[in-house]
Amino acid sequence: MLESKNLVLIDASCQLNPPFELPRLLRIAHVSDLHVLAPAGVEWRRLLVNKRMTGYLNLLMKRGRVYRHDFLHAVLTEAARHADQVVVTGDITNLSLEGEYAEARRLLDEVARSVEVTVVPGNHDIYLPQIHHERRFKHHFDSLQGNDLPELELNIQAGRFPFVKLRGPVALIGLSSAIPRPPFVSAGYLGHEQLQALARVLEHPEVQQRTPVILLHHDPIDSRYRLEQLRSGLFDAAALRRVLQPLGRGLVLFGHLHVRRRDQLVTAAGSIDVVCASGAALDHPNEQVRAGFNLYEIDDGGRIVSLRAHVLDGAGTGFRVTELAVGRSVV
Repeated sequence: MLESKNLVLIDASCQLNPPFELPRLLRIAHVSDLHVLAPAGVEWRRLLVNKRMTGYLNLLMKRGRVYRHDFLHAVLTEAARHADQVVVTGDITNLSLEGEYAEARRLLDEVARSVEVTVVPGNHDIYLPQIHHERRFKHHFDSLQGNDLPELELNIQAGRFPFVKLRGPVALIGLSSAIPRPPFVSAGYLGHEQLQALARVLEHPEVQQRTPVILLHHDPIDSRYRLEQLRSGLFDAAALRRVLQPLGRGLVLFGHLHVRRRDQLVTAAGSIDVVCASGAALDHPNEQVRAGFNLYEIDDGGRIVSLRAHVLDGAGTGFRVTELAVGRSVV
């Protein structure tokens, strides 16, 4: 019979064998790019004469036709149902308006009633220099970060990074690649100080005995031409990859691209999976793009057991589960 986590076997002579413990799986649901809109609509006076106008035009021409609140609600509900942890890799809001921040926090608080939620910012969450200067992301989402190793964090404009959550066999490590950029530029930047702090985090004994799961918004293994990387990629991706070289296993989770994808980064000690989640509210015919979440299972020894995508169907009524196959192997 099965009692809690202990399995008791009865042999042929009806004598009880000693119970053994089944390995417990820590389940991490990965959602990204929520692009939450304020329920009251756009605050027009805040769109004029700044980058938000170009963002709103993009909303009208592109994202507004595919964003669906019912898809987002279905994805967040299903992710919370399956996971012990829900992580959000940025672009929680669309134009970093106060109404969007409030609505996004309301939605994530609903999820947090049943599972722990961890967030990092995307470029849409720190859309303007003023938002960055006022530390609006930290104001709204600081309590969804936290830190078990506060002595290693930096107090930067986006908040306290890198932050670390030690959860069983996993060390969740949050980074901020989000900085305000000019119109039509969405590139990210970690910076030398944050990368040095990450290196110190990875050397900490509490982290080294766990599997690191690193969260950021921008693609850490972008292979496009340098000009494209400077426009919409991660400016210091190569420097991040150098910091990750000592790792023998782990996950790097990101968003930004609005497509689900799994690659592997070959390191000096082994390899780590680098996984992108699609937009959590996108209505799109391509299953690699359509709304959903990724689910990663890690056993109590820190071994990554499975990486799967839960993809919402076109009607928004059910999910199809598929394995996330490795696309590229990057050195």
